[in-house]
Amino acid sequence: MRALVVCLLYAAGNTAFAGEYAVLSSGYRMYVDRHEADAAKVRLYHGTDFLEVNASAVRGFEPDDAPPVSKPTQAAPASEPLVVTAGIPAAVTPQKLADDAADRYGLPRALVRSVMAVESGMIPDAMSSKGAIGLMQLMPQTASDLGVDPYDPAQNVDGGARYLRELLIRYDGGLRHALAAYNAGPGAVEKYRGIPPYAETINYIARVERALKRAGF
Repeated sequence: MRALVVCLLYAAGNTAFAGEYAVLSSGYRMYVDRHEADAAKVRLYHGTDFLEVNASAVRGFEPDDAPPVSKPTQAAPASEPLVVTAGIPAAVTPQKLADDAADRYGLPRALVRSVMAVESGMIPDAMSSKGAIGLMQLMPQTASDLGVDPYDPAQNVDGGARYLRELLIRYDGGLRHALAAYNAGPGAVEKYRGIPPYAETINYIARVERALKRAGF
């Protein structure tokens, strides 16, 4: 499967961004356009869409030209300590769930970790404005089709990795097409016979590719 993924993978170009980075309790540093916060919740915006997380899941914010304070968690080798995230038993981490699911479905660990990090910042109870749920940001209908409970972190990650594998097979290993379908839906990819011209989807693919590059993939 690694060869299948590599065949059409290439790094994103010099895409221009202007915004900030949310430094999350998961150890991930997530690019966002802007944020809104109150005492209980924080909304992290990408365009008009946003990811809503508990305020305790965000350590702070940095301008987009600030250097990372530490290496992103999803890029860490498996031998390094893993971050324990609220909402998952102490013996299990988002990174371990990602790695186990990747191994189960023959995917590169870095790929599942990178998709998870970009989707949710590795925050189990993240919710999007469109109704996507959890670590792999599954839509309710997608979760139902996959036969998983999206509110259960282990099932959520299993379903997300399985869905990603199905998309890679569907698009003959075309990672960008698979990522576009994961973000915008296979219908959009079929409609445009390729990556749909949605700014959100194009930026999403670029963020995953950058996460993969940081992970040395």
